[in-house]
Amino acid sequence: MKRRDGFALISSYAAIGDGRTVALIAADGSIDFLSLPSLDAPTTFAAMLDPERGGRFTLAPAGDFEVSRQYAGRTNVLETTYRTGAGVVRVTEALTLQDGGLLPWVELARRIEGMEGSVPLEWRLEPRFDWGREPPRIVRRGERFVAEGAGLQLGIHAWDAGEVEPEDDALRGSFEIAAGERAMLALVAAYEQPLHAPSRDHVEARLDATRRVWERWLGMWAYDGPWEEEVARSVLALKLLVYAPDGSIAAAPTTSLPEVVGGDKNYDYRYAWVRDSAFTLDALMRLGLPEQVQQSFAWLLGAVRETAPDLRPFYDLGGGIPGRSEELAHLRGYRDSQPVRYGNAARTQLQLGSWGDLLETADLYVSEGNVLDRETGDMLASCVDRVSILWPDEDSGMWELDEHRHYTSSKIAVWMALDRAVRLAEDGQLPDSHVPQWREQRNRLHAWVEESCWSDELGAYRGWAGEDSLDSGVLRGVRMGYPERDRLGRTIDTIRERLAAGPGLIYRTSEHVGEEGAFVACSFWVVEALTRLGRVDEACEAMELILPHASDLGLFSEQIDPASGEHLGNFPQGLSHLALINAAGAIQDAAGEPGGASARARAGAARR
Repeated sequence: MKRRDGFALISSYAAIGDGRTVALIAADGSIDFLSLPSLDAPTTFAAMLDPERGGRFTLAPAGDFEVSRQYAGRTNVLETTYRTGAGVVRVTEALTLQDGGLLPWVELARRIEGMEGSVPLEWRLEPRFDWGREPPRIVRRGERFVAEGAGLQLGIHAWDAGEVEPEDDALRGSFEIAAGERAMLALVAAYEQPLHAPSRDHVEARLDATRRVWERWLGMWAYDGPWEEEVARSVLALKLLVYAPDGSIAAAPTTSLPEVVGGDKNYDYRYAWVRDSAFTLDALMRLGLPEQVQQSFAWLLGAVRETAPDLRPFYDLGGGIPGRSEELAHLRGYRDSQPVRYGNAARTQLQLGSWGDLLETADLYVSEGNVLDRETGDMLASCVDRVSILWPDEDSGMWELDEHRHYTSSKIAVWMALDRAVRLAEDGQLPDSHVPQWREQRNRLHAWVEESCWSDELGAYRGWAGEDSLDSGVLRGVRMGYPERDRLGRTIDTIRERLAAGPGLIYRTSEHVGEEGAFVACSFWVVEALTRLGRVDEACEAMELILPHASDLGLFSEQIDPASGEHLGNFPQGLSHLALINAAGAIQDAAGEPGGASARARAGAARR
């Protein structure tokens, strides 16, 4: 692995987490991003955003080495093998769990095992609290050195991993390990509370148990479709984004990783979008993980109640209304991409699609045999009444653009909200007093879309009314059940032709062609849309073209640079992984339908 001016490629990172926070580890053993005490807190390590000021926790052989790595089976426990001229070592690391739940403290365990020869290693803990704005205080507490700052205490425990040596703003150590030997490093963090000092036996046991926890959790899923390993890795990546204390789902664990290197499209994704939460719940229902669905759907409803009948595009992980939007000018930004953002200014936007996403999720939840309570039904009905009034307005669209327009994807999403509301009311899940008005508005909206958003010249739905643009977000109309299947099919063909970014890759809109990377989720939406329209062979071919763009660990960022293949945007990106799951699931469904022999053959080949 090579760094560029101190920066590692986004795709070179692995992600580990405990349901409270996520650490990103580069292939050279440097933990370059970690927010403490929670995923949405200020960073303690942010070398990913500034190699000099951000802070990191490194562990690697002292000399030159080659790297190979993998997750330990279907888990979020990372195994990295370093080969040097002197020998081979393996590092196993995780944010540990206790009996499947959260510890009272955050614990990052790094086990080092000698495999061949004898290898010298070095480690260094360089915390930079509060986005690097507060340097650490290295103090001695009893027999231990502690790094303090911003209400946090960090303790490093080195068992057979060298003596802990203090510096002005860091702690370090070095050691040598021979074949058959084992060492352990444990970083323990506490926020505004005393700092626990674990025993080695307990850390070792928790590391082993954490692997079993992940295996047990995914072992309960219900998926027997194509691309099983890719789907498994995607659901494990999504689970990292679930904030365990209450079930909220972050869009990504990072902030300010750019959509264009050197550009300013660098956003904080450590919030729970209504859209992404809805998509994730759909994926989890498909995979047969009802406990997580229940917790996360309950959280989503609780967050929405704070603003209903209006919706915010996203909420903070505690379910509140986000209020922060800060630019961190002292940080360099990933490969000089500025600004670095803490908070997201899109929190005040009108995004009509959020109502559709919410109602689709409620409908899918009920379709699984679940039942809405009366208060939830009343709240959802009030939201539908509200969007019935709002839909003629311009909005920012699902891509959160500054230009307010009549985005076709937004209008189709509102059509879905009205359609699902009628169905839920007919099923007794929502009050039915306004069903005639909802039907009327649904029909009016359908007519408006067909008159204002279809372009004979394009042979496709426009990205927005009044201009012959294209938007891959319109592809979601197929899964929404929007009735104009012929026109949607023609739209797919036009988008694949005009928004193509390379084999299998698609730009999100006409405006973004050549201005940013291909949008990973949109590429998988093509697969799902083709499948739902019965074009399964084409879908399978497209799927096979997209999957090789994953990182060596099977992770996806938000975008892919079509020229270089580099990952762009926040990482790992939940929207990308859930789009993969739903695309594979659509092909699985097609294989099970009458006449699905072709799909079954392609699905079987994918499994092999």
